[in-house]
Amino acid sequence: QVQLVESGGGSVQAGGSLRLSCVASGYTHCIGWFRQVLGKERERVATIRHDGWATYADSAKGRFTVSKGNAKNTRYLQMNSLQPEDTAMYYCAAFTSWAPDCVTRAYDYWGRGTQVTVSS
Repeated sequence: QVQLVESGGGSVQAGGSLRLSCVASGYTHCIGWFRQVLGKERERVATIRHDGWATYADSAKGRFTVSKGNAKNTRYLQMNSLQPEDTAMYYCAAFTSWAPDCVTRAYDYWGRGTQVTVSS
């Protein structure tokens, strides 16, 4: 069982930046950042494997960066050039078993989310 805690959400104006943090209680093979707007499907934004290999959704490429923190089991999602369409609840998720990548299997553990609101 892995507990995940996200932080760093908030309200910013368009063009601004936020950095989300995800702290896991133990080892994770992959951590994914997802977002969801009420009434819409959840979207995978970015993933990072334990060795730092990362993937990004098209909507995040060039603006978002996922990284490992110096603190153990900490991952970040740096979001730049935020737009109103980035407004959503952002979730950190993880799985611990080996997989060839971080995008084809389901995530087992989820945080409670942190709200990001971008105003125009």
